[in-house]
Formats: sequence, C-alpha cells, structure tokens
Amino acid sequence: MRLALFDLDGTLLPGDSDHAFGEFLVRLGWADGADFARRNDVFYADYHAGRLDIADYIAFITEPWRGRPLAEADAASRRFIDEVVRPMLRPEALQLIERHRREGDLLAIVTATNDFVTRPIARLLGVPDLIATELERDGAGRATGAIRGVPAFREGKVTRVQAWLAERGASLEGCTRSVFYSDSTNDLPLLERVSDPVATNPGPSLERLARERGWPVLKLFT
Repeated sequence: MRLALFDLDGTLLPGDSDHAFGEFLVRLGWADGADFARRNDVFYADYHAGRLDIADYIAFITEPWRGRPLAEADAASRRFIDEVVRPMLRPEALQLIERHRREGDLLAIVTATNDFVTRPIARLLGVPDLIATELERDGAGRATGAIRGVPAFREGKVTRVQAWLAERGASLEGCTRSVFYSDSTNDLPLLERVSDPVATNPGPSLERLARERGWPVLKLFT
C-alpha cells in the first residue's frame, strides 16, 4: 500500500479554515464581534506557538452555532464553503492531490480542525477519506461542545491514522511508501512516523528543521 496524507490548513489551503470559520460566525452575527474575534485570535496564536488546548478551543468555536437548529447550522456551513473556502482553492494543491490519485496512492486529509468545518472541504477537494477532530453529538445530532474520541492533533494524528489504517488491515510501518504534507511543527509526531515527510508551505521553525533533517521543502503557494 502507498499512502499520501495531507494536512489541510496552510498546506492544501493558503489559509486556516478553523480561524476563518470563527471570523465567518462574527460576520453572521452569531458571535460577539470584538470579544469573540479577540479570543479566536488568541487560540490561533496558541496553535502556532504549540500550546493550544484543543478541548477548550472546540468548546469555544462551536458555542455560537451548536444550539441552533441543525438545518440553520448546515446552511451556514454551505455559505462558508461558497463564500470563504472556494476562493482559497489553488490549482497547485488540486494538482498535488490528483498526482497522488493517478499514482494509485490511498489518500486522506488529516487535520486538527473539526469535522463540521472540514468534511465539506474534503469533498470539495475530492478526497473521500477525512481524519479530523470529531465533534461529540447528542441524541438529536447536535454538537455538545466536546470532542468525540482522540482529537486529530499532534500525537493524536498518529493514533487516528493508525486506527484508520488498521480498519483496512494495514499500518504505517507496513506501507511501501507513506508521504505526509504539512506546514506546521504541531505535526512533527506524524511527520516523523511516515517514510516521506514533506514540509509544505512551512513556517520558519518547520522549514529550519526540515532543512536540518534533509526533508523536502515544498512551497505550493507564493
């Protein structure tokens, strides 16, 4: 089995869908503009600094919409995809995905961003398998503000990828080739486990580390 894994935000998208969705909630009037935007920015900075409390962040980012009717939340998701995500799409990222598809690789997006935000993005990118941080749902299907299972974040990405492969009777170690594209040092646990780590649109810390270790550095976006 040949495997191609892709981080999403900053890797396939030249922006952060999680942070952008928070900004979109403010635009909708579902969240207080000044305070929510400030807290959203703080969480975003914590992520880049490697100190994000993902459980706290999930409780925060879902609070403005999780109590709304499911149809209303789904309609907001569709607007977000059309108004915010589609303009982010870049042909270079689509071509990278398509190259691995033509080569017969098993594809998956592996992202810390929650599945409510990212499942439609994965469909838009044409990648059927999504490993994302999953939201806990109540009996009516409403998000509770908690995480279901292991978040796809830092070491959790390794755990979730291995579980996903185990369902197919495979493992990272058993793949003839496994490549992972990521822009962030938060993804070092998975980058260090695949056979072919690729620092993609990397931040300064990851680019420096990649060059020290001889990993390829790919800059899809300029």
